[in-house]
Amino acid sequence: MDSAIMAPAPPGDEPKGGGVSGRFITQGYELGFVVVTSLFMLWAIANNFNDILIRQLQKALALDRAQAGFIQFAFYLGYFFMALPAGLVARRFGYRVGIIVGLLLYAGGALLFYPASYMGRYGPFLLALFVLASGAAFLETSANPYIASFGDPGRASQRLNFAQAFNGLGAVIAPVLGGMFIFSGVERSHAELALMSAGDLSAYRAFEAAMVRMPYLVLAGVVVLIALAVAWVRLPSLSRTQAKGEASPGVAWLLRQPGLLPAVIAQFFYVGAQVGIWSFFVDFVKEMQPAVSERHAAYLLSFSLFLFMIGRFSGAALMQKVEASRLLLLYAGAGVLLCLGAGATSGVAAVVALSATSFFMSIMFPTIFALGIARLGAFTAMGAPLIVMAIVGGAVFPPLMGLVSQLSGSLRLAMLVPAVCFAVVLLFALAQQRIAQEPEG
Repeated sequence: MDSAIMAPAPPGDEPKGGGVSGRFITQGYELGFVVVTSLFMLWAIANNFNDILIRQLQKALALDRAQAGFIQFAFYLGYFFMALPAGLVARRFGYRVGIIVGLLLYAGGALLFYPASYMGRYGPFLLALFVLASGAAFLETSANPYIASFGDPGRASQRLNFAQAFNGLGAVIAPVLGGMFIFSGVERSHAELALMSAGDLSAYRAFEAAMVRMPYLVLAGVVVLIALAVAWVRLPSLSRTQAKGEASPGVAWLLRQPGLLPAVIAQFFYVGAQVGIWSFFVDFVKEMQPAVSERHAAYLLSFSLFLFMIGRFSGAALMQKVEASRLLLLYAGAGVLLCLGAGATSGVAAVVALSATSFFMSIMFPTIFALGIARLGAFTAMGAPLIVMAIVGGAVFPPLMGLVSQLSGSLRLAMLVPAVCFAVVLLFALAQQRIAQEPEG
């Protein structure tokens, strides 16, 4: 995880003791570790605000579910197009620069919500989401491998799992904040909207669009402050692992390495399932339990994401006794069954089944990521962006779920889509168990 090619460190950035002697965090880098760990929470907030935006922009811009699914399409295209450039920036200029570039893009995207809310058109919102997601791609590409360099290399996996738990915390916080500050609390039925005059309807749409301004302005301000902190705090540097002028392997060569291409495919489907479920969670609750308000549905989403966070902590503990690929197999199987249950039942039972999927999704991203790069060695930094690019699955499956819902008239049938996605992850886990039994080399 710490084999990326880095630019020479600024004076005073070399770690004392080299991170050896079993320390979780090398002495002198505690504050830097806190700052970098905060990034995991930051991109989770961006990702999970989208789950609130999908419902809110349906109201503000008169979108149907299929159209609203393109919120995630625009967002995750940012990951797809920016993961490789982010990896190149990190290798050429260092992880600190990669993180700062990511934070500035993130802040810029958040600021674009301000003019977009006045325009009242879908395109400017999608552009803002694309820019914001481009920043998040830089953050994920840099922070995931960088967190390994803060202490004893033998405890790198432990540090990554610890940092990823704060990603879960950000996922819990986002729906609560979105429910409080993005949802207006004003809900109009289709019949009520049909009875409104053109002027009243326009004013209602403008009011709902305006709700996004302050949350994203505040988010931009927080991100700029974190960028200043990253520029200021003491961070470790990594030594070069490739001689100057030595040719780098191509993408085709990397994808032939054991486990990497299957991990890219599995991550594509996993992220598609995760984003699809969370994107339509509020809509699903409203469909199953019409008396529940949007805000309370957002709080139920937050509870589901709390299960996600708990799953990450407990999953990390379980992996000390259960092989990672075996645990992934069990959790993927549970995901398939729960999605089928959510689609086959109704009312409270369906909501409970869908809520529980978050617990079993918890270990999937980091486990697929770790298994995919396990045999890359010094080429980890080149293979990691390919797995990050697979996050584009989040762009593909929400619109598909929205379309299925639109054609069938219900989100229940759309639950087949994440069920199929989890089945692909299950097949990946089975294949990884076979690879684990083969000798390396």
